[in-house]
Amino acid sequence: MSESQGSEDTRRMPVMEKATERELGQSASAAAYEPMPPTREDEDGGQGRFWSARRVPAGILAVLILVGAGILLYDIAAVRAHRPALHWRRSLARQLAERPLDDTWVLVGAGVAAALGIWLIVLAATPGLRDVLPMRRTHADVRAGLHRGAAAMALRDRAMEVAGVRSVRVRMGRTKVDVRAVSHFRELDDVRADLDATLADGIKGLGLTRPPALSVHVARPGRKG
Repeated sequence: MSESQGSEDTRRMPVMEKATERELGQSASAAAYEPMPPTREDEDGGQGRFWSARRVPAGILAVLILVGAGILLYDIAAVRAHRPALHWRRSLARQLAERPLDDTWVLVGAGVAAALGIWLIVLAATPGLRDVLPMRRTHADVRAGLHRGAAAMALRDRAMEVAGVRSVRVRMGRTKVDVRAVSHFRELDDVRADLDATLADGIKGLGLTRPPALSVHVARPGRKG
């Protein structure tokens, strides 16, 4: 699929290259394709994203609840023992009784509480771990994931094997791979076509549940001085 699209782009690129050479003193070539639709085998082995344990937010929330509940229970027990309530609880009760609902501090407190509640709901409803890409499950008892940095490094190493490539920068996203290469010899369209084939095979070799789309840009090195 990438070869056919690469040939179509090859027929269009000369006009773009000439314009770029006149304006910027360098030529550029780009190609993009969408990944092939998943097969039945991929759908059967497909898995969602990994869920983050979120130990830090959960730990902070647990400590705050524990401290608040402990202080409140102590105050209630003190009142039951015919001792005066703590000053902060008397002051809070008085402020809540005297301040109107449109008071600035009441609105600020309500906004902070609402923001914290929305944040906790978002944390509970979203999986997190955006940097871990789920891989196809070949065994029922094993589930694997690939870090986006490791995937980008693997694709960069594959791209550097293409003849004519001087340097490569790979940006790995969850749905798209953006590759920007610099070629110091060979025709840009030929380098681009080889990168299309090499990187398409590299993405397939990553074994991801949802292979990302690929965007390849090839340019000449800038002029010195």
